Amino acid sequence: MSARIGIDEALLALAREAGVDAQWTDAFGVRHQVDYEILRRVLEALELPCGSPAQIVQSRRSLASRARQTSRRMVIVQVDEAPVFTQTGALAYRLTLEGGGQRSGLAVHVGDGLVRIAPIDRHGYHNLLIGNSSLVVAVYPRRCPSVEAMTGRPPVRPWGVAAQVYSLRGQDAGHYSRLARLVEQAGKQGAAALAISPVHAMFSAAPQRCSPYSPSSRLFLNTAYIDPARVLGKEAFLAALDASGTRDGHIMNPGPDPIDWLRVLPPRLQLLRRMHENFCRRGSKRLFQELDDFTQQGGEALESHARFEALDGDPAFKFGPESGWQGWPADLRDPSSPALRTYAAMHEKEIDFHVFLQWLAHKAMQDVQGNARAAGMPIGLITDLAIGTDPRGSHAWSRQNDILAGVSVGAPPDLYQALGQDWGLTAMSPRALQETNYAAFIETLRAAFRYAGGVRVDHILGLARMWLVVQGESPINGAYLRYPLRDMLGLLALEAWRHQAIVVGENLGTVPDGFNQGLQEKGMLGMSVLWFQRGVQADAAGSAASFTAPSQWPSWSMAMPTTHDLPTIAGWWGGRDLYWRERLGRFSEGGQRLQAVQQRESEKKALWNAMHAAGCLSGAPANPPTEVPRDAILGFVASAPSPLIVVSLEDLLGMQEQPNLPGTSPIGQTAHPNWMQALPMDVEQIFSDAGVECAVAAICRARSAA
Repeated sequence: MSARIGIDEALLALAREAGVDAQWTDAFGVRHQVDYEILRRVLEALELPCGSPAQIVQSRRSLASRARQTSRRMVIVQVDEAPVFTQTGALAYRLTLEGGGQRSGLAVHVGDGLVRIAPIDRHGYHNLLIGNSSLVVAVYPRRCPSVEAMTGRPPVRPWGVAAQVYSLRGQDAGHYSRLARLVEQAGKQGAAALAISPVHAMFSAAPQRCSPYSPSSRLFLNTAYIDPARVLGKEAFLAALDASGTRDGHIMNPGPDPIDWLRVLPPRLQLLRRMHENFCRRGSKRLFQELDDFTQQGGEALESHARFEALDGDPAFKFGPESGWQGWPADLRDPSSPALRTYAAMHEKEIDFHVFLQWLAHKAMQDVQGNARAAGMPIGLITDLAIGTDPRGSHAWSRQNDILAGVSVGAPPDLYQALGQDWGLTAMSPRALQETNYAAFIETLRAAFRYAGGVRVDHILGLARMWLVVQGESPINGAYLRYPLRDMLGLLALEAWRHQAIVVGENLGTVPDGFNQGLQEKGMLGMSVLWFQRGVQADAAGSAASFTAPSQWPSWSMAMPTTHDLPTIAGWWGGRDLYWRERLGRFSEGGQRLQAVQQRESEKKALWNAMHAAGCLSGAPANPPTEVPRDAILGFVASAPSPLIVVSLEDLLGMQEQPNLPGTSPIGQTAHPNWMQALPMDVEQIFSDAGVECAVAAICRARSAA
């Protein structure tokens, strides 16, 4: 027995040193112990064998050795803070500043083998040479750029729109062009920002993988949204279209029906291939030079992504619709192998095609942000950075040393997902981050900020800790892995400053103590969602918990009626989410459905009363109407002291269906149409619609008074 206890204590010590929490507290305040077998499997994913006492001892030694080695690679400090790091020997140093200039001096011993140099008052990545050693000193600002600084505090507090890019309809032949038109229209209405769904690179050979939050790579763009005529011209587009023998190969969601990705993407890809062939024969010298410059700037990362796309679409390596690079021949699983280089040489044309697609997407996104600024948007696009990537994708293949194998990212059980969640996404390795000067994190941030005036970081809680689910296990049986939060928030602030963009963090879920305070101190916006701005308990009479008055909402968060994963205003009021729960069999018995309907009526009454109390409704309080009071609800949210409010197009248009219903598949007769819902009208018509005009007016009135 004592031997077993000793082994368990050693395992817990290893977990603690590796940043794996052996205990966690759920949303109800209940403390849980992680099963020892789960701990072992998570530690093994961290390359820390722990199947025996000897392995545990060796893994602890390995951890200590790694810590000593990585402590010298990068120092991350706040501006005007003195960098402290390990150093033996010479104390004379020279600091070369990013952007020019040098400083020199003598480091000072501070004990335990540590030294300190003078504080640095300039942001950036600076190179430090001390003795025979060199390291990077990353100096981040105290705060990110603010909404107020970017908008100049206009008479009306700023507001914005949120759009699912794939949902946009219009006369243009691609969604990036429709997005460019949408920002023009929204800017004319006074919107300061347009928040969009992720536009990360997907799988051109697997169009059924359509969730924008499960991308192939976060470093590149979704080529399904390309407008073939945008860069190369209408004549080139029509010539390729005529050669196809069909006039609808370019059409995506021409009507309000859900998008059939399997039907529309293959012909679009063929159309783009013909345009590439024509471009190679007759392209202008100027565009050839632009493409060459883009290719050179993309470097190894772009080449690897294009090679992946070629391999992923090669019929010789397809082993079913759900297969990934893990099933390729062993010598092609290594992106730096001789076999891979041989393959690339033999398929140069195909690889060039995928580079060409990325170039078209790049130019399109540049146009979108340019149009936003030209339309008077002080912020413009707020892009969305997904929390991870599909393990079968380009990013996981080309950056294998940066991610953890055998585990995926998810969430523990909470108030809304009693069984927890397994998102099936990759997680970055904290060790690899520190050993490579956070190179993978920085390149991902730069890709997100590249075309934007702001970035929304999906599940920003992951910068503090990730809920890891071991392959084959239920998400209930997970464990938290801690990440270097201070360093990662600092680098996020530094990149935001370098790109002059705001940061919005999706801080919904089980939030660690002090986390929100850290965001606030860095000038990063959290998210305040209407459905969550409520008391915790119902009253003694059984009425629903009251909604928080807008004046009491956090003044440092972006306010929103809802998100893509939650009911729309019309859907919540009409119980559309309850309909789906019943259709999907999530009510175990009839009484549960009746109870849920009664609860919703009580919640509607609570919101109705809160809107009366906030002055968003005139007249004496009464029972809530059958018809959704959409404009009053928008005014209620918009009156919050938030520096920015963002309203989805689905809410502006009064749509009932939410873009995504978590935990469901878009396949099957009872499936929810996740990530395929189209808007009911073209982008050119949205802001001339009478209902949308009323909604925007309600928002502007409330923002003027906020």
